[in-house]
Amino acid sequence: MIDFIKGTLIIAGSLFMLLAAIGILRLPDLLTRMHATTKAAALGVMLIMLAAAMHFAETSIVARALAIVVFILMTAPVAAHVIGRAGYFVGSKLWSGTVKDELRPNYDPLTHELKSGMETQENAKRQPRDTDPD
Repeated sequence: MIDFIKGTLIIAGSLFMLLAAIGILRLPDLLTRMHATTKAAALGVMLIMLAAAMHFAETSIVARALAIVVFILMTAPVAAHVIGRAGYFVGSKLWSGTVKDELRPNYDPLTHELKSGMETQENAKRQPRDTDPD
């Protein structure tokens, strides 16, 4: 029964990693590719590490496998965010089907400065609103 569970985890992990690789090849822009690799590849590696921990069942190997899983959980989203943000700042083209670009009103491409949400809210409060008494 344990062999069946280990085999299932390895196959599922491999399929998720294959899905991430296909996502890199098929998805249209950097941001959607980053989404595919972060989610699918990270889950695939975690499933394979779980299978390895179950297979060897030694304390030191289980601790290492769990440390790898925790490391991936902590670093994959941060790395994807940084790479995606850097790609946006250097002018990577967005997909033509992108509906909303929330960074555009807050990003100055000349100075490469990004206004925070608080600055945008404060500027909106300072600007006089056109109120019509009628």
